[in-house]
Amino acid sequence: MKKILTLSFTASLLATSAFAELLDLEKDELTFGFIKLTDMAPLAVAYENGYFEDEGLFVTLEAQANWKVLLDGVIGGQLDGAHMLAGQPLAATIGYGTKAHIITPFSMDLNGNGITVSNEIWDQMKPNIPLMEDGRPQHPISASALAPVVEDYKDQGIPFNMGMVFPVSTHNYEIRYWLAAGGLQPGYYSPDDISGQIGADVLLSVTPPPQMPATMEAGTIYGYSVGEPWNQQAVFKGIGVPVITDYQLWKNNPEKVFGITAEFAESYPNTTLALTKALIRAAIWLDENDNANRPEAVEILSRSEYVGADYDVIANSMTGTFEFEKGDKREIPDFNVFFRYNATYPYYSDAIWYLTQMRRWGQIAEAKSDEWFVETAKEVYRPDIYLQAARMLVDEGMAKEADFPWDSDGFKAPTPAEDIIDGIAYDGRTPNAYLDSLPIGLKGEQVIVGNEVQG
Repeated sequence: MKKILTLSFTASLLATSAFAELLDLEKDELTFGFIKLTDMAPLAVAYENGYFEDEGLFVTLEAQANWKVLLDGVIGGQLDGAHMLAGQPLAATIGYGTKAHIITPFSMDLNGNGITVSNEIWDQMKPNIPLMEDGRPQHPISASALAPVVEDYKDQGIPFNMGMVFPVSTHNYEIRYWLAAGGLQPGYYSPDDISGQIGADVLLSVTPPPQMPATMEAGTIYGYSVGEPWNQQAVFKGIGVPVITDYQLWKNNPEKVFGITAEFAESYPNTTLALTKALIRAAIWLDENDNANRPEAVEILSRSEYVGADYDVIANSMTGTFEFEKGDKREIPDFNVFFRYNATYPYYSDAIWYLTQMRRWGQIAEAKSDEWFVETAKEVYRPDIYLQAARMLVDEGMAKEADFPWDSDGFKAPTPAEDIIDGIAYDGRTPNAYLDSLPIGLKGEQVIVGNEVQG
């Protein structure tokens, strides 16, 4: 049945493409959810700049308490779509956690996250970090600088706790990647133990993004992985130091997506096209003219109904810089990317990376073939919808032909070793070979039995 529905949807797209200006919307009143992070910007911009209205859509944007509430809202129909962790549609579709077929026609951004430690941990790490000629720490900072600190806590019998935002979040996989690249074990999941702490040197637990700074300040966690503005908030409050951005961890890595149910896309194909068009226009606006619109975007995001953080905190990362310690502000022009480098195109290879990390840490309990990874990615990531919306925008003079990867097969060129902190290249076409290349993590036929890796 799924194949028939997909074909009928594609046929519907083709039928409407020649009459973009006459799209007959099946549903024009929509409610979208988001979490208070700067990378929800395409939604806020599409709303504030009137791009949704241009498509005949009357949209309400609603902040959600946490990622689980947001996902449940989309599955239950209280939300028509949402700003989502890229891992959420994939996990739901394969039945990890809540089972539901969620798709994405639009990737929301690249980069945008960081890993922050408390001042106390930073002071303990500093002797292990090389300095530049001007005396500032040399970046990127490897987790190998944290390893002796963790070992010392272990010797004292003190659990080393750190936070991330959700079990299938980019932030979870990024902090795990960083820890493992520095020789630390971030722990495994199993069907019988979903804590993710089996065999862990560092104990990772869930904290909602806006609560990260306060949770660290209270001493419940010693550091965290989160999106902006909650790393910069720690700097402004003087309670912590970001040690690495995800741009330094993996250059131009994928981040959030816009998620809808497969049923929504099948029932409302024209509406799906219309909302995708509006989001693409918002992404273009965010990056055009060398980020010239970013100060205006920061003003929008600083409002209480969106992110609700101070303008200066949001601007610290959204306008091309990143502050690691007070006064140590460095140029990272691509810290937040919304459109360039084909950021909005939903690449299968991005989906496959998330699936490899689920397998690496035991959320996918058993070995899967390369074909399984590709087929699963294609169930969730929908570049066909994206390109149809892009074609309509080009035909309407709202976008440039050259800005879209029309001939892509859905796979990015492999990420070279020098663009990833552990020096290990990533090629989405060979997921099992990639897993085998990572020193820490499940590979091949390995499984978690009790508290041990077997196989």
